[in-house]
Amino acid sequence: MPSSPTRPAMEHRRRQPPAPSAPAYLAATLAFLTLAAVAYSRAAFPRFPHPPATRGCRADAEGSWSAGVFLGDSPFSLKPIEHWRISSDPGAAWPVANPVVTCADVAEAGFPSSFVANPFLFIQGDSIYMFFETKNPIASQGDIAAAVSKDAGTAWQQLGVVLDEEWHLSYPYVFSYGNETYMMPESRKKGNLKLYRAVEFPLKWELEKVLLERPLVDSVIIYFKGSYWLLGSDLSSYGAKQTGELFIWYSSSPLGPWNPHKQNPIHNTGNKPSARNGGRPFIYNDNLYRIGKYRGGGYGYTIQVFKVEVLTADQYKEVAVPFVLDKPLKDRNAWNGARSHHLDVQKLPLSQHWIGVMDGDRVLSGDSIHRLTVGCMFYGAACILVLLLGGLIGAIKCTLPLRWYLPHTEKRSDTFDIEKQVLLCHKFSWLICNVNRLGSLIGGKINYRAWKDRVYIAVIILILVVLTLLGTNYIFGGSGAEEPYPIRGRYSQFTLLTMTYDARFWNLKMFVEHYSKCASVREIVVVWNKGRSPVQGELKSMVPVRIRVENKNTLNNRFKIDKEIKTGAVMELDDDIMMTCDDLERGFKVWREHPDRIVGYYPRLAEGWPLEYRNERYARQQGGYNIILTGAAFMDHELAFKRYWSKEAEIGRQIVDSFFNCEDILLNFLFANASSASTVEYVKPAWAIDMSKFSGVAISRNTQAHYHVRSKCLALFSGIFGNLTSKRSFNSRGDGWDV
Repeated sequence: MPSSPTRPAMEHRRRQPPAPSAPAYLAATLAFLTLAAVAYSRAAFPRFPHPPATRGCRADAEGSWSAGVFLGDSPFSLKPIEHWRISSDPGAAWPVANPVVTCADVAEAGFPSSFVANPFLFIQGDSIYMFFETKNPIASQGDIAAAVSKDAGTAWQQLGVVLDEEWHLSYPYVFSYGNETYMMPESRKKGNLKLYRAVEFPLKWELEKVLLERPLVDSVIIYFKGSYWLLGSDLSSYGAKQTGELFIWYSSSPLGPWNPHKQNPIHNTGNKPSARNGGRPFIYNDNLYRIGKYRGGGYGYTIQVFKVEVLTADQYKEVAVPFVLDKPLKDRNAWNGARSHHLDVQKLPLSQHWIGVMDGDRVLSGDSIHRLTVGCMFYGAACILVLLLGGLIGAIKCTLPLRWYLPHTEKRSDTFDIEKQVLLCHKFSWLICNVNRLGSLIGGKINYRAWKDRVYIAVIILILVVLTLLGTNYIFGGSGAEEPYPIRGRYSQFTLLTMTYDARFWNLKMFVEHYSKCASVREIVVVWNKGRSPVQGELKSMVPVRIRVENKNTLNNRFKIDKEIKTGAVMELDDDIMMTCDDLERGFKVWREHPDRIVGYYPRLAEGWPLEYRNERYARQQGGYNIILTGAAFMDHELAFKRYWSKEAEIGRQIVDSFFNCEDILLNFLFANASSASTVEYVKPAWAIDMSKFSGVAISRNTQAHYHVRSKCLALFSGIFGNLTSKRSFNSRGDGWDV
């Protein structure tokens, strides 16, 4: 009969591996999640250095408002300034694009600002002044700032803050009366409506008088049919913000005294709460129109125009009229993609055109608070899951000690208090018992040394990482907008041009849908070289898409002269290259700084004798490049395309056709032949994916053969056009984008 095992041996068999201590477990888990969050933030939110005041200011809880200019033949046919193709050589703004005034412009002038809103125009001779609210992020209140334009609203010079009080100011309605200029800003924090007079226009103002002892907002004064009318809203009464109410006063002078309208308060008659003014009333064809702000999906989502049919001391009647502005489709990538709540429109003197200025925001009110709240919720869920995992593997003991039970007093003086304490003790004891029962149920249920249980742990850790990354994205990822970069305070737009054919249609669909959302893209031109061309509706786009069908399948079509292109800059981009909109915006900024060069994302080096074509890795080893591939490059289309189709380049185009390759190398030679200075600029993308690696329709699948052909092209082109420019060093520009 076999002997039974000794007690020490049995204990050894039953002995389980010790669970990690709670402090070590928590420290290791939190360190791992922190490293994951840091790694993700560095990969997802690359911190490319850029000059100060080149981006929009950081949005606060109220948003990131800015102002844009619109022009039209009438107040009802306004188009954004970029529609009119107005150019400005400083900053290579061809054309100038909205927004024309941002908080960055105000901050660059020396006045801290987090947004600009509620702009009003005042025309004096050939100068157009813009007065607007600017929020001081230090004092957390609104001030009144001004800017002036000498070229009909194209460029604006910042004049700084012109009115600063101890209380919040906004809605700077400016008008003239007699030989004086007045401003009537909103000052409801003081409980009244004040009128200021310009002492030294437009920089110095002094208080003239208090017009009304009411905390009015969005107030305007208009002269119509022999009387002055003051329209504003009083939001101090309960429910006024929700229902929307309009108050009217009338007088023989804008200085008062003011008589109340008999119908006050005048409720909005439409089905939209647009009673609050959203800008200056205007007269067109002898009719008076009032602008109201419509509270839709967020404060001041859009504006509504009303035609005033009756305005007397006893009666008021208005009806909504159609008023359509081109609605931005790029969401947060458009400066006014989320909302607008103010419009001031006036007729330009000595012109048949009207000018309007509108504010806009790319995010809804409270967006930053919403992102912070959601991010903290994800972090909170991750913390709870960390504790749960610790309990499952036995690192954390979920047992509450008995001393936490509430003691009950032995005093008999207050029977009612004793009963309450006993009841509370009973309930708290029940809660602690259930917590302890839960801890005993889950404690040590997972053995981290068993392979099956390791799978469970891996799944839970994966969920933890996802929750952490989501929280990081919401808190530190910003609004998600990929904003453009201004040059000298001016924004512009470019045309995206790609060349493709029917076998690559699936690439084209992704290409158009993705890049049409980029802020500075004006239009997408598709050069269709072969096969059935797409029909309208097959491509999902936020901007116009023009299909240019070619009769001959040749790579020379990429640089064909196209008089229908509406911008100075063209971004030549292969349809199988995917990169972020911010990468495109950075490249566009560099091109605007060097509009006579080819600015792109793929550098190459040609050196030796005869010249040999080398890749980017080799170029970095040698410390420089002298070729930029035009499969992803910005250029001045008039300059580049005329050079490419010049008589001198004819033999080069024939070589391109013979090899069905090297059109980009030819263009680099043509630029180098026209200048002794550098003609190429490199911009490093945050990330770029070559989709041709996932398809079978790439032209250059055999890299070695492809490089051999391009080396032949180099030898032929150098014999015809001379050598390329000298090697340009990486990290030589100083902006940190060409490292």
